[in-house]
Formats: sequence, C-alpha cells, structure tokens
Amino acid sequence: MQTTYLLLAAILPFAALDIWYTKIYLFWIMKVSIFTYLVIFGLLPIIFHYSYAFQKKILFLNFVQWPLNVDFSKPESVGMKGTRNFYLKTDEEVKIGLWQILPQSLLNDSTITTANDYEAVLKNAKQPIFLYMHGNSGNRASSHRLELYKLFQNLDYHVICFDYRGYGDSEEAELSEMGVVNDSKYVLEWLLKIVNGTTPVFVWGHSLGTGVSTHVLALLAIKKVQPAGLFLESPFNNIADELSEHPLAQIFKHLPWFHWIIVEPFYDNFLRFESDKHVEKIQCPIMILHAEDDNIIPFALGEKLFKAAINYHGNNTNSIQMTRIDALYGLGHKYICRYKNLPNVIKSFVAKAHKNQTE
Repeated sequence: MQTTYLLLAAILPFAALDIWYTKIYLFWIMKVSIFTYLVIFGLLPIIFHYSYAFQKKILFLNFVQWPLNVDFSKPESVGMKGTRNFYLKTDEEVKIGLWQILPQSLLNDSTITTANDYEAVLKNAKQPIFLYMHGNSGNRASSHRLELYKLFQNLDYHVICFDYRGYGDSEEAELSEMGVVNDSKYVLEWLLKIVNGTTPVFVWGHSLGTGVSTHVLALLAIKKVQPAGLFLESPFNNIADELSEHPLAQIFKHLPWFHWIIVEPFYDNFLRFESDKHVEKIQCPIMILHAEDDNIIPFALGEKLFKAAINYHGNNTNSIQMTRIDALYGLGHKYICRYKNLPNVIKSFVAKAHKNQTE
C-alpha cells in the first residue's frame, strides 16, 4: 500500500504538468485558428475588394511563368520544328512576342529560312491559318499549348501564337481586359492584312483566351471584319459566373458578402470578359469545346455560353456548335488537345466554315 502511495506521489505532479501543457497547446491552437480564420475570411477579402492590383494578379496570373527560362528565340529548344520567333509593336507601342509555326508539308522545305521567307509563306498560304489566344498563367511555350500547336501542324495548318503584354517575353504594360484585347486585336488585324482574304484564318481561344477572343471579334464585327471561324476551348460565359463557380470560390461563396467582395470589384474595374454578350455581334461560325470533368471552368458555363449564342443566332448547326467531351476521357481543363476525335472535329468545322465563307 505504501508503495502505491509513493508511486502516485511521483506520477501526479507529471500528470498535472501534462494537463497544463495540453491546455496551453489547445489554447495556442485556438488562437492560431481564430487568427487564420480572420485573415482568410476577413483581411484577405477586404484587401482583394479594394486592391485592383491584387484582382489583376488573381485573374491574369501572369507572374506564374512556366516553363522557366525559355529561350523564345529558339523554339526548337522546346521541340517546335519549323518555327520562327518574331515581334510586333502594337498601336499602343507594346512589344508582343510571337511564333509562326509552319504546317507539316513545309517542314522540310530548305528554302524557308529567313523572316522574309516565313512572311512570304504566310502571305501565300494554301492551308488554313490558326491564331491561338492562350489562357492565364504560363506563356506560349507551356506544354499543353505545345501539344495543340503540334496537332495543328500535323493537320497541315499554319499557326500563329503569341503572348499578351506581361506574359512570356512580351513587354510589360498595364494589364487590363482592354489591354490584352487590344494586343490580340492588333495581331489578328495584322494577320488578316497579310493574308488579304487568300486563305481562311481561324481564331482559337482557350480558357481566359475565350473571353479575349470573343471580345476581339465583337469589336471587329463593328468594322465588318471577321475570321473564317472561332474555336472556344473550355470557355466561360462571363467573369461573374466564373468567379462564383471556380473551385476556390466555394470556400467563400456561402458568406453573405461574397458578391460584394469578390464579384463586384471585377465589374467595377472593367474586368468583365462578357462572352455571352460579345457573342451576339460575332458573325463567323463558332465551335465550343468543353470537357465534362473541367475543374477550373465548369462545363455548365460552357453550356450557358452555347445557349446564349443559340438565343442570338438561332439553332443553326453550321453557325453555332458545341462538342461535349465525356469525363471518362479525363481531359479536364487543359488537355482537350488529346481528345481522340478532335482532329475530325476540327477538319469538319474548318471545311464547313471555309465553304460558307466562299459561297
């Protein structure tokens, strides 16, 4: 019995000390949790609401440059054959970096070496030309974009791709919706002027690039200028719905101030990308491509854009089409370029659009 008392006398102080440490630890965890909650759901949203710079960084993600250390002057270093690097200066004096990619049938043409040769090939192109407008983050050398260029190349199409201001090796300039739209509009008008109606030009926008391309084509429609067709890969209908439906937004969406804090500032600062309104003015055929398992821009937003286009232009499959890609393929937001039926979808659309343009 005496031994038991001695053991208890020895253990109890340590047990009491253990309980004390546990209480301190739990108190510390509670303080950290409260602080974290206040920062995430209080301070950061307020900063976001009042900081235009923060809104632009979140939307454009141009600071996320991947891959790193690309030598854009050597496209072959990232596996692009038959490609020249060049630059254009827009009417806003912004220097834009571009690549011109030759179609498969011209890859072994030893006479195409200089910038003048490449431009002459473009001017006298016999094959369709695709102008690619990329999404946010990365640059024109990002891996999923390279895959798509090579698909176009294998289909024997010419490709022009470029980086908006502040992306890749393009010049730093004030980022805004109208900024990237004006850069893209300049490039498209430059291309249409070179081609001068001799071969069809198609615009391909991906993700944020769908918002850019629809805005560009709506502006050009006012001048009665349109390409042969428009492809919208993984599009959203407008930035308000995209902000509301983005996976990261679900953390905040239940809070009563969500719309005021997150959505309204974008509209107040003219970061709207209202494709569902711009599509009304576009007169060329449109093909929407969207994967059901897109976890960045939900498939439902692509459907909303499709329905808006149908409402404006009527249910004419030669004018407005949508290709729904089953989630079973696992292509998500970036890899529709791997869809096994995509080459047939593209060729069929190009043939119909070119036929309509020449009739």
